[in-house]
Amino acid sequence: MSDFREHLEESLHDPAFREEWDAQAAERDVTRSIVEARLAEGMSQAELAKACGMKPANLCRLENGNGNPSVATLARIARGLGRQLEIRFV
Repeated sequence: MSDFREHLEESLHDPAFREEWDAQAAERDVTRSIVEARLAEGMSQAELAKACGMKPANLCRLENGNGNPSVATLARIARGLGRQLEIRFV
C-alpha cells in the first residue's frame, strides 16, 4: 500500500477528517470522471483544453481538484470530449 493510502486510512479514523472527506466525495467524483473520460478518449490535458477553449492550466487545476467548475464549464469539457454532461441526484 502506498504511503498516501496508509496515511488516508489512518486519517479516516478521525471523525472530523472523515466528515470532511465524505463531504467532498462529489467533487472527487467529478474530478475522477473528467480524467477518466479524457484518458479514454486518448487526449492530453493540452488537447482537451484546446477542444474546450480553456487554458491548459485551468484544466490542470480542475483535474487536480483545485477548482470548483460551474455546470457551464463541465458542459464545455463534455463537449470537448465529444460527450454530453449528465447530472443526476441519486
